[in-house]
Amino acid sequence: MLMIYGMLPFIQQTLPYSTMTRSNAYRWVDNVRVGERAASQFLGPGDETIKISGELRPPLIGGTASLTTLKLMADNGRAWPLISGNGLIYGMYVIQSINSTYSELYSDGSARKISFDMTLKRVDESLIALFGDLKDQAVENLYKVRDKALDAVNSVASSINGTGS
Repeated sequence: MLMIYGMLPFIQQTLPYSTMTRSNAYRWVDNVRVGERAASQFLGPGDETIKISGELRPPLIGGTASLTTLKLMADNGRAWPLISGNGLIYGMYVIQSINSTYSELYSDGSARKISFDMTLKRVDESLIALFGDLKDQAVENLYKVRDKALDAVNSVASSINGTGS
C-alpha cells in the first residue's frame, strides 16, 4: 500500500500514484522600522498541501470507481486522515481539487488511460475528530456491505423459489 486517505487505500487496484509533491508554507510578517530594514517576525506554519498525480489503466490498474469515491469524499466536505504506507501520519486533509483526463477511448467511450491529479490541504483537527470520522465511515461501509449481502441472499432465494415452482 502506498498510502491511505480516510478508508481509501492507494494501491495498484484503486489509485496508484506516480508522483507526490508536498509543499509547506511559513508565515512571516515584516515590521517597518525607521532608518533600518524591516524586522521580520515568524507567525508559525502556513498552508501545507500535497499534490498526488498518477495514471490509471482500467481494468488493469485502478479505475473510475476510485475516482468517484474521491469525488464523493470531497463532496462530503470533511477532513480525512492521510497516512503513508510506512505508517507516517501526515495529518487531517481535505480535498481541494481533483482533475482527471480521459484518453485512448474505446468505441463505447470508456477510457483506456485516465490521468489524474488531486490536491489535498492540511487542516488541523483534533484526534477525536479523526477517530469520529473513521468510525462514521466504517459504520457507513458496514451498512453498505450488509445491504449488498442481504440483496444477494434475497436474489438467490427468489431464484431458488422461482425455479422450484
